[in-house]
Amino acid sequence: MYTITKEFHFSASHQLSHLPDGHQCARLHGHNYVVVVELRAKELNADGFVRDYGELKPLKTYIDETFDHRHLDDVLDFVSTGENMARHLYEWCAQHWPETTAVKVSETPKTWAEYRP
Repeated sequence: MYTITKEFHFSASHQLSHLPDGHQCARLHGHNYVVVVELRAKELNADGFVRDYGELKPLKTYIDETFDHRHLDDVLDFVSTGENMARHLYEWCAQHWPETTAVKVSETPKTWAEYRP
C-alpha cells in the first residue's frame, strides 16, 4: 500500500459556547490550524503517483475561501471542534479523491483530531 499526505494551514476563530462557564474553549478564541489529508492506493498510477500533489490544490482553495481568517461558527452548520472539522474535510476530500483515507486537524502544536472511517 502506498500512502501520501499533504499539509494545509489556515487561521480562524471559534467559540464552543455549549461548554460550561469557565472552560477556556467556551470563550471566543482562535487557532492556527493545520490540516493533513492522507491518500492511499494499492497501485501507483502511470506517472508513479498515488495522486499528483498538484491535484490537491482544490482543497487549498476550499480551505482558503471557506475557513481562512473567518469565525468558524458563522460558516459551519456543526459544532466547530477539531473532530468535526476533520470529518467535514474528510467528506469533502473523499468526494474529490476516492483514495482519501483520513484527515487530521490540529488546533495547537500539541493537539490533533483525526477522522478515518
